[in-house]
Amino acid sequence: EQAVDSWKLGSFTVEGDKIAVIFGNEVTGVEQSTIALCDGVIEIPQLGMKHSLNVATAAGVVLWELIRNKVKQG
Repeated sequence: EQAVDSWKLGSFTVEGDKIAVIFGNEVTGVEQSTIALCDGVIEIPQLGMKHSLNVATAAGVVLWELIRNKVKQG
């Protein structure tokens, strides 16, 4: 999701054992009321004019990064 003060993928750490990740539609994204309830917003940096990934692709990229980060932390 592109939002003010979003966290670039790979530039943050997750603390604790529990996390919820919300994915939005490629066109409409996540509703502002839902974003307001979140601790943060992750953005996948992209090149070019189209700033949208298929939601399944985005989920795979984000979840892989979260798992990689967790393994690195031990």
